[in-house]
Amino acid sequence: MKTQEVEFEVLGKEAPQSGHGSTVDPFIALMARLMDDIFVIPGTSIRFGLDPIISLLPAFGATASAGVSLVLIALSARRGVPKIVLARMATNVVINAALDSVPVVGDALSIFFRSNARNYELLQKHAGQSRASTAGDWLFLLGLFGIVIAVIALMIIGSIAVLHFLLTPFRR
Repeated sequence: MKTQEVEFEVLGKEAPQSGHGSTVDPFIALMARLMDDIFVIPGTSIRFGLDPIISLLPAFGATASAGVSLVLIALSARRGVPKIVLARMATNVVINAALDSVPVVGDALSIFFRSNARNYELLQKHAGQSRASTAGDWLFLLGLFGIVIAVIALMIIGSIAVLHFLLTPFRR
């Protein structure tokens, strides 16, 4: 029996480049790929990652997934991505978290939305376009994260309230 060598690439053969020639952080590329398109549904071209799998965990899953996305946005901010692009990235995270909050159906839709892959594409396109970060930039980013975390917290509270409402008749 003849053995066959199998190659497996997570990032591809070449390091990802931003539109302006600087190398984009390989950790961000790896995490975006792991979260959104590391697996393929057999017999299709549909790709998905750990995001919809993690999000299957009630309340905790959407929070963990959004937490990873927020770390990637913070790392993108360090790479010089303009504020408006960071706001767009945060919007992608909020949309994905909203999808993840809907049990099963939202997780399936999350496979097609792929917020981390979208944010990575934005990073590649816009890295290095802004000036050095100022205290105002970090305050903006902190405020943006606060809004995203507040939206996610409200979704978790809503999920708990719905579960409480649905399970209350069974407690008597």
